Amino acid sequence: MPCRLDATAIPAPPRPSGKPLPAALAWIDDDLAALRAAGLERPHRVRAGRQGREVCLDGQTLLNFGSNDYLGLAGDVRLTKAASKAACAEGFGAGASPLVSGHSQAHELLERALAGLLAVDAALTFPSGFAANTATIAALVGPDDFLASDARNHASIIDGCRLSRGRVGIYPHRDMAALDTLLSQAHSSRRRLIVTDTVFSMDGTVAPLADLCELARKHRAILMVDEAHATGVFGVRGSGLVEETGCADGVHVRVGTLSKALAAAGGFVAGHADMIHWLRHAARAWIFSTAHPPAVAAAATCAITLLSQEPYRRQELLARAAGFRELLSQSGLGVAGATTQIVPIVVGAAEAAVAVATQLAEAGFFVPAIRPPSVPAGKSLVRVSLSWHHTADDLDRLASTITSILRDRADT
Repeated sequence: MPCRLDATAIPAPPRPSGKPLPAALAWIDDDLAALRAAGLERPHRVRAGRQGREVCLDGQTLLNFGSNDYLGLAGDVRLTKAASKAACAEGFGAGASPLVSGHSQAHELLERALAGLLAVDAALTFPSGFAANTATIAALVGPDDFLASDARNHASIIDGCRLSRGRVGIYPHRDMAALDTLLSQAHSSRRRLIVTDTVFSMDGTVAPLADLCELARKHRAILMVDEAHATGVFGVRGSGLVEETGCADGVHVRVGTLSKALAAAGGFVAGHADMIHWLRHAARAWIFSTAHPPAVAAAATCAITLLSQEPYRRQELLARAAGFRELLSQSGLGVAGATTQIVPIVVGAAEAAVAVATQLAEAGFFVPAIRPPSVPAGKSLVRVSLSWHHTADDLDRLASTITSILRDRADT
């Protein structure tokens, strides 16, 4: 079903001039051609309206399995009202870095709400989750230190490790024996940091937190976890997998995002009060960035309040996700060990993932193709991200459609 884009609200995009690139940028043509040949060129989409059960992309309405709006709050009017009230009271732009004058009452309330949600001393908010990871890692360790990073960690963790200029050891995904060996070999380092996602965004698997805590204790290492895809979804309070697994005492640094289940924007770091105070002096992306708008902070605080008022959202989401994985399993499709609201269907080549995603769109489903560098070569997939909005009928139809498409492809 088509949906209408308000063309008057969007200026016309610049058209290719037909002129060659300047000599200093001529390499871009060749590199773009290589991307196209490898099936790795990304589409430029325009969304109209709100995120929700359905999404309007480039004039087409599709059932939305491509967002991180896990609790269905991105379009919730309560967040809109909270943001509007804060914008009226404090203006929209923060105007300065938090260290100067950008830290507003809305930011202070959000950081206290985050600390309360995670049951820690204090929290610090950043303009993005990416900034939270890169700044925190580089503030905690340096050239004389060792960092152990899961092979499937998010790009923000990878870049944070690089920025630290420490020695980095990559251990195979969730391989605790390999991690133990790496840490044993790094005993002479000044500091040791283990850093991992808790829910891995490309495959929906989870980190073995209890084992990680034990290795951190054994090797006197700092344990830092990124709860970006777990915050709001797991735990009795909705604070994440650290709460769900009972590992709070063994985790030293907890990073998360406000942009997924909490439906706002920005990132945060939480933990011991002294560590947070140190980050205010050492986290460069916090010191040298303008704070994100107070209105955004107010929306996130509203979402945190809703976690306690509406726990059924995460409970029903996880139940539906389990049911969807079972439907795929019954059809003979593997989900690569996924146990969360993120469900990958690995199809292999990048071109194959794009073809499957295109067929799903033709059938009315937005399920994005995930290709290198997000996943290894030969492991491209279509990734289903479930939301509380999705109904049992939505999931039945999606599972049936995916199964039919993959069977038809296998027969050709």
